[in-house]
Amino acid sequence: MSSFDKQSGLVSAPEYYPRPEALAHYAVIHHQPIHWGEMDAFNHLNNVVYYRYSESARIGYLHALDMFDGSMVTVLAQSSCQYLRPVTYPDTLLLGVRCQRLGNTSMVMEYSYYSTAQNIVVATASAVVVRLDSDGVNKLPWTTEEREKLLALEAEFGHVPEL
Repeated sequence: MSSFDKQSGLVSAPEYYPRPEALAHYAVIHHQPIHWGEMDAFNHLNNVVYYRYSESARIGYLHALDMFDGSMVTVLAQSSCQYLRPVTYPDTLLLGVRCQRLGNTSMVMEYSYYSTAQNIVVATASAVVVRLDSDGVNKLPWTTEEREKLLALEAEFGHVPEL
């Protein structure tokens, strides 16, 4: 289980990398080492792995907000990824995560994949997450407390989501 450091916005990891300027306004940074078995036939990171990484980063973001305690149901309604540069082993990616837009029952999350080997953003992604009731059937609005926590966390890193 990862933990979140409020001061740095970093989800803990075995290795520490300073927050690059390209990720300065992302509330949560998820550290993701690249594993040899994640390479494809062209010797670069397989495209499906980026989605797995964004899932881990998304969970870290929800943990940072104390929203991943089992009492809330969220579903991924849409996701996309834009690959900017190939990533190869060995490398560690820093995934910046933030809320781009906060709706009534959903949020659009934004990801930026920063390669510590290349010192550049190598991919960007987005996802729509919808909050549901405990049965996982009906959409459920974010509570006032959840909205306030999210906006406060984003403000700590100089970012204001669209409302």
